[in-house]
Amino acid sequence: MKRTTLLHAELSEVIARLGHGDMLVIGDAGLPIPDGPRRIDLAVSANLPPFIDVLKAVLSEMQVESAVLADEIVARNPAVNAATLQLLGSTPVARMSHEDFKALSARARAIVRTGEFSPYANVILRAGVVF
Repeated sequence: MKRTTLLHAELSEVIARLGHGDMLVIGDAGLPIPDGPRRIDLAVSANLPPFIDVLKAVLSEMQVESAVLADEIVARNPAVNAATLQLLGSTPVARMSHEDFKALSARARAIVRTGEFSPYANVILRAGVVF
């Protein structure tokens, strides 16, 4: 059994396979998942698991170079916006419209669906390197 925070085998495998610049999306229960990226569905029920808990677990294993958030999260979900920025720390964060965010997410290696039931609780994480 793994000793690290992230125990989900499929999600851990996706992170291990990411190369520099590859994207991983963590989304709320309503984020559309286009054909193409691998779908990792963690949603059990409303708000289970929460977006922030999944982000925290992913960040425990993934080297993140930069992140992208939708502009709309600032006004429509300030608590999740603040918690996300706190977890990302000094990681550079870009902003774009939710429509552009959805278009960019189609180029991700995988999209992780959480059970989050609050609006715009989505982030694109761009993989960095550890050296």
